[in-house]
Amino acid sequence: MINLTKLWTGAAQPADGLRYGTGHKAQHSATSRKPITVWNITRTCNLRCVHCYSDSQAMGYPGELTWEQMESVVADLAAYQVPSLLLSGGEPLVHPRFFDLVEKASSAGLKLTISTNGTLITPEKAALLKKANVAYVGISLDGIGKVHDEFRRKEGAFDAAVRGFRACHEVGQKTGLRLTLTRHNVENIERILDFIEEEQIQRVCFYHLVPAGRGASLQVLTPDESRHALDTLIARVEAWGRQGVNRELLTVAQPADGAYLLLRMQRESHPNFDEARRLLSWNGGGANSSGRGIANIDTQGNVHPDQFWQDITLGNVKLQPFSQIWDGQNAASADTLGDIRSIGTLTQEERQSRMVGPCANCRWFKICGGGFRTRAAYGNGGTLWGSDPGCYLNDQERQVEMSLVS
Repeated sequence: MINLTKLWTGAAQPADGLRYGTGHKAQHSATSRKPITVWNITRTCNLRCVHCYSDSQAMGYPGELTWEQMESVVADLAAYQVPSLLLSGGEPLVHPRFFDLVEKASSAGLKLTISTNGTLITPEKAALLKKANVAYVGISLDGIGKVHDEFRRKEGAFDAAVRGFRACHEVGQKTGLRLTLTRHNVENIERILDFIEEEQIQRVCFYHLVPAGRGASLQVLTPDESRHALDTLIARVEAWGRQGVNRELLTVAQPADGAYLLLRMQRESHPNFDEARRLLSWNGGGANSSGRGIANIDTQGNVHPDQFWQDITLGNVKLQPFSQIWDGQNAASADTLGDIRSIGTLTQEERQSRMVGPCANCRWFKICGGGFRTRAAYGNGGTLWGSDPGCYLNDQERQVEMSLVS
């Protein structure tokens, strides 16, 4: 994740300790941190979104975890001290024991986030989320009105999601808006940012598309569209800063955003340039995300490097605790995780000597870690050492003077 608010304005943000090794609950090392864990508790969903990475729909799926197995996962994650647990789906609120799980996880001391389409959040459910001390509720929105309904393949989905936002707001539950940038909605960014202001939403995450599940049929942004999107987001962050509004705005699944941000900051002699470069260097981008700073447990109990990288399975929580799988306490997970994590443990020269494509000679490798590794693997026939096809930097930008990134 690239926190534009933090890097552009310098304002303190809730996850600074985890993301940049500074501030509250600072991590000692980016390479030794425990993973933010995304847990898909059910594949069932009341919508059928065109970009769904889990290809979910309104039906039951056999083999999902029993309540006893879910209790064991919660206890293990709490003892392992993962920094954050994100409950996702499908649509997590359709799970018959969703609120039991929320209460169980919260009582165990886990920092809890909910990723939902928002359509099932009533005032009563919002109050339960607030009572359970949920850190924030991330509601997915991919456009305004009809644009969103077309993405969700259900008329009225936008209005229902808005009601979900407002129900949370009424009880003081922190909400976040999640949006996947595609060529179908990139032109709506300004209107979406206006909506965020109008609804007083405190956090917004713009995801770059990862071609997984039904999302594989959608097109990633062109380089010009990516640049325009980042420039638009930066302009709004700057405006909020002038107004004294400290609203979190993040981009997700494209570490090249950090390099692009630094290029702009250097060109404009931005006063936060040196500090932003230091924080992004500590973070390491894709080198410290999938398989290290991010983990996924799917609906069947399989453990993956992240929620999009479903063709790599490290183990199953029905057979072995997540903590043991993540620590490499079986041959399969140890070898695979070793390969994935090697991109963050080798020296920069060693890593780049193995890379193929534009990353092999890019001066920003220390900052972005070769881009989002899952998309790189999908775009390069599964090889770990391929370049991220979603990178939008041009050749001149990749060869910028080393002094800027050393």
